[in-house]
Amino acid sequence: MNALLHKLWSVAIVLLLLPTGSPLAQSEPAGISADSVLQQLPGASLKKTGELIGQLEQAGGAEMRPLFEVMLAGELYFIKESKQIIAITKTERRTYMGRDVFGGATLGEFTSREIKKIRVNNRLRSQLRETLARIDLLHGRKIAQKQAVLAMLDDLNEQNMRLLTVAQQGGVDGEVARLIDLAAAMVQLRDSRVSEERLEAIGIMTGQLEPAVRNQLQRLVNDAQEQDLAVRAAAQKALDKISERIEFFGQLEQLFFGLSLGSVLLLAAIGLAITFGVMGVINMAHGEMIMLGAYTTYVIQQLFPGAIAYSLLIAVPAAFLVSGSVGVLIERGVIRHLQGRPLETLLATFGISLILQQAVRSIFSPLNMQVVTPNWMSGSLVINPVFSVTYNRLYILLFALAIFAALVVVLKKSSLGLNVRAVSQNRDMAKAMGVRTEMVDAMTFGLGSGIAGVAGVALSQLTNVGPNLGQSYIIDSFMVVVFGGVGNLLGTLVGGFSLGVANKFLEPSMGAVLANIIVLVGLILFIQKRPKGLFPQRGRAAE
Repeated sequence: MNALLHKLWSVAIVLLLLPTGSPLAQSEPAGISADSVLQQLPGASLKKTGELIGQLEQAGGAEMRPLFEVMLAGELYFIKESKQIIAITKTERRTYMGRDVFGGATLGEFTSREIKKIRVNNRLRSQLRETLARIDLLHGRKIAQKQAVLAMLDDLNEQNMRLLTVAQQGGVDGEVARLIDLAAAMVQLRDSRVSEERLEAIGIMTGQLEPAVRNQLQRLVNDAQEQDLAVRAAAQKALDKISERIEFFGQLEQLFFGLSLGSVLLLAAIGLAITFGVMGVINMAHGEMIMLGAYTTYVIQQLFPGAIAYSLLIAVPAAFLVSGSVGVLIERGVIRHLQGRPLETLLATFGISLILQQAVRSIFSPLNMQVVTPNWMSGSLVINPVFSVTYNRLYILLFALAIFAALVVVLKKSSLGLNVRAVSQNRDMAKAMGVRTEMVDAMTFGLGSGIAGVAGVALSQLTNVGPNLGQSYIIDSFMVVVFGGVGNLLGTLVGGFSLGVANKFLEPSMGAVLANIIVLVGLILFIQKRPKGLFPQRGRAAE
C-alpha cells in the first residue's frame, strides 16, 4: 500500500511540475483509459498523435513502453478494416509479418493493402525518446534508470531536471543518485553566477568520465567571455584530472586486449609445446588442427541452428575429438615412421597442412564462413563510460586459463601425464621400464592436436573461419614456445601473455605490422642471450 501511495505521489508531483505546454500536462482527466486513447491513434494527425502519446503515458505508464518503442522504431501500423494496432516486420517475400504490440504474439502475414502505418516525424521521435526516458526513470530498474539519467545529461532542460528531482525524492541510491547529483552540479555550473557555487559544482564534476561533463568543462575553458579566472582555472584542472583518468583506463584497455591476444596465443601454442617437448617434432600442420576446430564449430551450428546458445558447449568437446583424432592418425600414419629425422618430419607435416587446407576448400569452399556468436557472449561489460570489456574476449581469456589448468592437472596427476614426463625425460629408460612409448607418442600428439582444435573454437568467435585460419597463428605459436622454453607449460603461459601484451601496447603508436616486426626482432635478440627460453628444462629433460 505504501509503495502504491508513493508511486501516485511521484506521478502527482510530475504533473504539477510539468509546464502546461507539455503533452503530459494536456492529457484528459484521470479517469481516461488507455484503450480509448489507443482507438484514436489510427488515422490521427501528427499533432493529435503527440497529444495521444502524452495521454497514453498518463493512462498506462510503464505498460505503454512496448508501444512507444515500436512507434519510435517506425514499426507501428493498424489494420484498415478493424483499426487494430499491430507491430509489423517486413519479410523477404514482400509481405508484412504482424505481431501483438504488447504480448508479442504472431498475428500472421499482411499485405500492404491491408495495413497502414502510424506516421511519426522528428518532433514525435524526440517526444517518444523523452517519454521512454521518463518511464525508465520513474518505473524502470536501476540499469534503466541509469541509462535514462545518462540520456538526460546531454539535455538538462527545466523539465528533465524536475523529473530528476522527483526521482531523487522517490528514493534512488548508488550510481543513479550519483548521476543525479552530477546533473545538478552541471546545471549549477551553467546557470549560477556565484563563484563559490560554480567552484563547488566543478569540484563535484572533477574526475567524472561522462562525455557530457567533459564537453561542458571544455566549453567553459574555451569561452572567451568567461570573466571568472578562478572558475576557468578550476575547470582546466578538472579537465586535466579527467584526461589522466581516461589515459589510465586507456592503458587498462590495451592491457585487456593484450591479455586477450595472449590467451589466443596460449591456446594455439600449448598443444605445440607438449608435442615438441615430448617428441621433438616440429609440426607444421598444427595450424590446421586449429582450423579443423573452427570448422567443427561451424558444422555444429549448421546442424543445430536452433541451439546457438549451446553450440559452443557442444563444439568444445567435438572439436577436441575431431582434431585429436586427426592428430593421432597423422602420428600413426606418418610421424612415427620419421622418428629422429626432424627435417623430413617438418616437410611431411608441411605437406599434410597443404592437404588439409585443400580438403577444407573442396568440402566447404574457399570462402570464409561466419560463425554466430551466442547471445551470452555478445555485448560488453561496461566498467565506466570510457572503459568496457567485450564478453567474448573475457570468456576466451577465462577459458584459456581453465584449459591450461586442466592440462597441468592431467600432466601432473594422471598416469598419462606420468608416462609423458617419463618419455620426455628419458625415452630409452621409460621403454625399458615397460612404458609403451609408441602409444604415449600417439596420445601426446592427439592431446596437443585436440587442444589446438579447442583453440579453433575460441578463434571462431573472434574472426571468420576460413582455410587459412591456422596459418595466421602457426608462426606466433612457435614464437611463444621458443620464447617460453621448449616443453615448459609455465613458459608457454608467460610467453603467450607477454607477446600478446607487447603487441597491443606497440600497435597504437607503430601499427600492427611494425609492432610484429619489433616483437620478432626483440625475440631474436632475447634468444641470442637465452637460447633455451625463459624457463629452460633442467635435469634429464634438458638432454
